[in-house]
Amino acid sequence: MALKTLVVNAGKCTGCRTCEMACSLVHENKCSPQLSRVRVIKWEAQGISVPATCANCTTPYCMLVCPAGAVSVQAETGALIMDESKCIGCRACSTVCPLGQAIYHPEKRVAIKCDLCGGDPACAKFCPSGALEYTTVDQSLMARRRQFYKKVIEGGEH
Repeated sequence: MALKTLVVNAGKCTGCRTCEMACSLVHENKCSPQLSRVRVIKWEAQGISVPATCANCTTPYCMLVCPAGAVSVQAETGALIMDESKCIGCRACSTVCPLGQAIYHPEKRVAIKCDLCGGDPACAKFCPSGALEYTTVDQSLMARRRQFYKKVIEGGEH
């Protein structure tokens, strides 16, 4: 089975926040951006929106600093997952995450983060613009190469 990854195509994001609603509905049974594991970051003045989620870092600082051992790697997906039953709510993971994606759940008082929905991420499935895509790592790399070389051909980068 080919390793898959969640790809963010920032230029396609419309800021609709459907990804946040789908995520919170799947995980919390509520439509609440505050309870979503994916967050849309907006720059209103520039008209830019970017969906942000866990990058599943190669060196996961969240896992390294967790005093309770609540963060582990899910073998099937490679996702870093948070065991809410082990989390003590210290927020150490939130403090060290370079992307700010270890999120504190205000009701449960534990950390939450993207778990790729066990290999079928709702955010990507319901994103109407294609800003979030769950694809193989190889397909993701090829798409990035094509984007880069398209800019080179158009004279945008050297």
